[in-house]
Amino acid sequence: MYKKLLALSLVYIFLLTSCGGGGAPSSTINIEFTEFHYTPDTFTIPAGQEITLNATNNGAVVHEFVIMKLGTSVGDDFGPEDKANIYWQVSVDPGQKKTVTFTAPTDTGEYQVVCGTNGHYVAGMFGTLKVAANQ
Repeated sequence: MYKKLLALSLVYIFLLTSCGGGGAPSSTINIEFTEFHYTPDTFTIPAGQEITLNATNNGAVVHEFVIMKLGTSVGDDFGPEDKANIYWQVSVDPGQKKTVTFTAPTDTGEYQVVCGTNGHYVAGMFGTLKVAANQ
């Protein structure tokens, strides 16, 4: 029994580290958009570096990846009042893939990521971008 538990634990640890589950900063974000969800919904990137975003929209409508400025967040719903607090954004048409680059913020911390399409934030389409210090 102990050997089986040990073997399963080692497999689990291997899978986590091979999938980036350790949360190490990466200069590439691979993301899938579906109706009202990002997969994954948490990302860790290095501060101040060029980041490549590979986005696939498997949804039926346009989805957006909007990074809010540090220390800001959307209120009850994403709207015109939030436009001044956007750090960076991109939209992807339904059934399309898009690869773009942006420069990561230089300030470390957690940034809110939201879909700016009307009603999507309220429906739960948001995530977290963690900006980590360079090592």
